[in-house]
Amino acid sequence: MSALTPAPVAVLISGRGSNMQALAAEQGAAYRIVLVASDRPDAAGLAWAREQGLATFALSPKGIGKAAYEEALDAALREAGAEWIALAGYMRLLSDKFVARWRGRIINIHPSLLPKYKGLDTHARAIAAGDAAGGCSVHVVTEELDGGEVLGRAEVAIRPDDTPERLAARVLVEEHRLYPAVLKAFVRA
Repeated sequence: MSALTPAPVAVLISGRGSNMQALAAEQGAAYRIVLVASDRPDAAGLAWAREQGLATFALSPKGIGKAAYEEALDAALREAGAEWIALAGYMRLLSDKFVARWRGRIINIHPSLLPKYKGLDTHARAIAAGDAAGGCSVHVVTEELDGGEVLGRAEVAIRPDDTPERLAARVLVEEHRLYPAVLKAFVRA
């Protein structure tokens, strides 16, 4: 990419797409969203993306299998001209083959201070462990679940009366701040 051409990014979602919306709000000189894709055709974030004039792709892997789903997703990404992928609440594990095809060009936002609490239920696990802080991390996607290089983190203090839901709400605010900044730096590196 030249310094004057925004990097073409696809954003993968599975739900409401709040991180996708944060990324869309910050697109400009560093990156532009060329496709919002989902494994759930009913994902609320797809409707928002369409309202904003963003191209969308939706396909459920149910009934066709993971390999066929990922082939169709890959074709849609390439047809849209995507060169980078940002996972934003995308809840499907990508196959090693898919990750290898896009190696070094996929990032993810994860709701913990990696390498702590890979996978699910991160906020409950941080509270149960008595941690002083939770937070979020943006990392490069590799074949290892939540195991790639961490590109950025944001800490959020855990309060004595926190529930996983209250902590998640405060962490989400930091996710929306952190993810666009890290994506800008990542596509320009």
